[in-house]
This record gives sequence, structure tokens and C-alpha cells, in this order.
Amino acid sequence: MLNKRFKTVSILLAASVMGLTLIGCGKSNASKTNTEKVVNVFTWANYVPDNVIKDYEKKTGIKVNYSNFSTNEEMLAKLQASKGGQYDVIICADYMVQIMAKQKNLLLKPINKSAIPNYKNLDKAYLGQYYDKTNKYSVPYSLGSEMIVYNPDKVKKDIKGISDLWDPSLKGSTVLLNDPRSVIGMALTKLGYSINETDPAKLAQAKAELEKLRANVKVFDADTPMTSLINGDTTIGVMWGSQASAAIKGNSKFKIVYPKEGMQFEEDNLIVPVNAPHATNAESFINFVLGGKASSDITSSIEYINVNTAAKKYMSQKLLNNKAVYIPKKEFTKAKHLEDAGSASKLYDSIWSEFKQQ
Repeated sequence: MLNKRFKTVSILLAASVMGLTLIGCGKSNASKTNTEKVVNVFTWANYVPDNVIKDYEKKTGIKVNYSNFSTNEEMLAKLQASKGGQYDVIICADYMVQIMAKQKNLLLKPINKSAIPNYKNLDKAYLGQYYDKTNKYSVPYSLGSEMIVYNPDKVKKDIKGISDLWDPSLKGSTVLLNDPRSVIGMALTKLGYSINETDPAKLAQAKAELEKLRANVKVFDADTPMTSLINGDTTIGVMWGSQASAAIKGNSKFKIVYPKEGMQFEEDNLIVPVNAPHATNAESFINFVLGGKASSDITSSIEYINVNTAAKKYMSQKLLNNKAVYIPKKEFTKAKHLEDAGSASKLYDSIWSEFKQQ
């Protein structure tokens, strides 16, 4: 999703001496930043639409300084470097919240829900997930899901799930995300294992399954996998919902399949760094994007699953009927969520490197 990568990340501890050296000037600096009409937002490029930002600025008089990162890991490194400060609102992946929560005193500020009245708009189905069971530090923003898209004019097999991608008839015709956890997770799914497996023996079995799959793979593309489908380079692929939506727009004959084994979901969240310079403005921004109209505008732009019950009434029927964006909740009951693989990440990287070089 949005070129996210899943690697082991070591958390750097902040030196306590920093706090001591800043005591003398802390009050004056804090006083200044707390009154500034500014909010510093840090996320992927275009993940908060321009019209939503402009509406927020017009309504509140607070200027949004929007900066973007390419990967969650890049974001974490910058947050560590700033000792949990510099940014006011960050939107990042679920597994990253899990990693940062382990260092909560360093990186994450508890969410002041009483200052966010639109928190009530969140669909309870997406609250209380594994990475933050009480949503103490995170607020759901959107939900991505991996699905299969194929051209029925060229793929004659009845595609129902991930295991079908190994069919010999698909030789040299498949596009996969250029993402180790996604692809290795497919092999683990085929074997009936967790996509977060850390057992070396089971990962070795997954590696063997990938060797069988390699002949079918023609393209690896995390950013625009739908392009090769649309131009006919490939006939079937695995991609995120927004990419599947773009594929259908490119060719209305394409079919979307929710894998029978369950879909991989990734929930992106709004968080507030522990030393956010404009924490009050951060709460104001979060409250705004949780409004029904703003949330609808966000979904219309990024085309990921909406997590806001107040947004539906603002959405077009076309968007509500988009199979890539509005996914039945029963699919969420079979959801597979990526978690930090810890030290096993090195093994994932090794398997991935050998797989791609085949």
C-alpha cells in the first residue's frame, strides 16, 4: 500500500540529556509554538487531498505544512531523529503503530478523545485492532486491502483465491507487488500458515512454494501494478484496492476477486508524536478529517476503504458500488494483518532476494 515496506526496525532511545539542555528555553519556545496557527502533517504524498487541506485551512485559519515520506521506515527514522517532535500529525501503517507503541514514552502521545468530538463517527468494526487494542495512541484513517484483478478474456481459469496464482496456465502473465511480506505472505497463505510466520522450517516451505510460482511472474510493481494489466503486458495480478479501482477504470471488463483464503488488510492511522509542537492543532486537524464530508472527500480521492460511518451519505452511488473500495464487512472477519516479524525479517529478506533473482 503506497509503496510501504516491512522490515525490522530498531528503535533508537532518546538521550535524556536533551531534556536537561532544553529546560532553560523550554517555556518560551512552548509558549510560542502552542499559539502558532500551524499544524505539521507527515504522511505519504497525496494521502490527504488538497481540497481537504484547503477546506481545513479556510475553516480554522490554521496553516497545514504538509510533508511526505516514501516508507514507514523513513518516517520512523525522522521521528526518532526529532525525539518525537517536529511533526504534529502523522498518518502511518498499523504495524508501525505497534512498533512505536513499544516505545510509547519516546514517540507516541495518548489521543485526547474528548478534544475530538468526531471520533464518534468511526466505525467500531475498525477499532480495537491488534496493534492498539484500546486506541490509546491511534485513530483509524483508512483501510487498504489486497485483492486479485484479472482479464477474463485472457484468463480462462475460474480464479477464486491466492492458491490459483500457481496454476501453470498463468505462466509469464502475473504482476505481483514488489513487496516481500506481501508475496511471501501469499505462499504462507497457500500452505495454511499465518502471514506473520517466524518459524524457519515453515518459511523454508514457503520459499519452496515461491520457487514454483516464479515462472508465472512477469512483473513486480508496488506503485502501479494495474498499468501492466491495462496495457496487456500481464493478465492477472495482486494489488491494493485503490490500484484495483484504477485497473477497472482502465478496462471495465476486468474482474475483481476477494481471495477465498481471506484478504490482507492494512489499516492506516492518525497519530500524534509525544512532543508534537502544536498538539492542540493536531487534535483540531484529526477532528476535521473525521467529519463526514471530509472523510468522504478523502475516500473519493485515495479510494481506500472508508472507516467513517458519517461519510456514506456524502458519497456518490458510483463510489459506493465500487467493488475495490466498498468491501463487504464479512471479508473483514477473515482479515489478515501484517505484524512486525522481528528478527525473522532477515529471513524474509533473504527469501525475497533469492526469489526475485530466479
